[in-house]
Amino acid sequence: MTQTRLAAIVLAAGLGTRMRSATPKHLHPLLGRRLADWVVEAVRALEPEPLVVVTSPDARDAFEGVAVAVQEEPRGTGDAAASARATLDGYDGDVLVVTGDAATITGELLSRLLETHRSAQAAATVLSFELREPGAYGRIVRDGDGALRAIVEARDAGEDELALHEVNSSIYVFDAAKLWPALERLEPENAQAELYLTDTVRDLVADGERIVVHKAEPGADASCEGVNTRAELAAAAAVLRDRINHAHMLAGATIVDPASTWIDPTVELEPDCTIQPFTVLRGSTRVAGGAEVGPHVVAVDAAIGPEALVGPFCYLRPGTVLERGSKAGAFVEIKNSRIGERSKVPHQSYIGDAEIGPDTNIAAGNITVNYPHQPGEPKGRTTIGRNVRTGVHNAFVAPVEIGDDAWIGAGSVITKDVPPESLAVARARQENKEGYVRRKREE
Repeated sequence: MTQTRLAAIVLAAGLGTRMRSATPKHLHPLLGRRLADWVVEAVRALEPEPLVVVTSPDARDAFEGVAVAVQEEPRGTGDAAASARATLDGYDGDVLVVTGDAATITGELLSRLLETHRSAQAAATVLSFELREPGAYGRIVRDGDGALRAIVEARDAGEDELALHEVNSSIYVFDAAKLWPALERLEPENAQAELYLTDTVRDLVADGERIVVHKAEPGADASCEGVNTRAELAAAAAVLRDRINHAHMLAGATIVDPASTWIDPTVELEPDCTIQPFTVLRGSTRVAGGAEVGPHVVAVDAAIGPEALVGPFCYLRPGTVLERGSKAGAFVEIKNSRIGERSKVPHQSYIGDAEIGPDTNIAAGNITVNYPHQPGEPKGRTTIGRNVRTGVHNAFVAPVEIGDDAWIGAGSVITKDVPPESLAVARARQENKEGYVRRKREE
């Protein structure tokens, strides 16, 4: 097999009108990334040079770390591919062309496609797959010997062609020397008056060039399907969720109910951590071994230490660090704060912009008051030392510092620093007026 250079084009310029959204289809969020980002990451695994993303004019600044080409008008996939030609000027190797909405495509499948192309020394290789209900997918039409004759878009297909179940994934490998002349010959000979990339395959077949089909093996169909509606976006998210969770479980993490657990691809789970149902882990969140998270927890850019307990019904916002053996319990929200070893925030509290030392217990209903009323003023920080015992319904008006081994009386609003080993009480003194109610009734 001859090894040649590889470039890649990701087609991400379509309007995606079936999404019924002001957001371009390829920029819709999908499990921690944008739709097109999943495709870019899969393609990147093949190390193409260059990797070109074709976008609409409005999205020209939406991609980093790749070359960007702009399709000025939405004139079809053929025109979109041609928009990358200037970026690939002088390139003479293989060109991988991938639709930007194939969010579940894998680098492994693309690698097998490329291997088929190079083994056959083809002018073009098409990735196809079988669908029980092909719908709007273009049909793979073969001749009597099984060789590819044409790819017919569903909107232009006849009755016999619509009955076919082998469909085009809109993913190809071309010999660059064959691709560019074929694109130049395209004419809008279809119901939509667009330039179809599929017609380049038809024309190459007519020229007698060697065109082959790599048919995805059974069970890999979901790795080929594109996204055109929000329902398909949700289906793709489920495929990606299952793939991510499966990898974590094989690596030693326990996920009690994978179907209700959503984990971004950038999250790190150590072996022997446990993720309970209805948990969402996002961004750069890390969960250490022995920790238990959930059920009903959302953690974003948080660090959950060894043997820490989180939940149920807990929200960890960016900047949260839970040290070894600490706890963030039911109906607790923590943001930009460090909870020390073995310290507990068990229930119904908000901890924001705070530093809590080890072995401290934060009682129910505690609030760090970190947001000033004055416009433009920075948020204040609360520091609570080691082995502190707060009372129920405490508020800490930042900036404020509570010393080691201090106690706080229930119902106190703390506005001044509390020295170590002190008891702080900041509430109105209780007064009992005996007989008051009886006298009021007799008046």
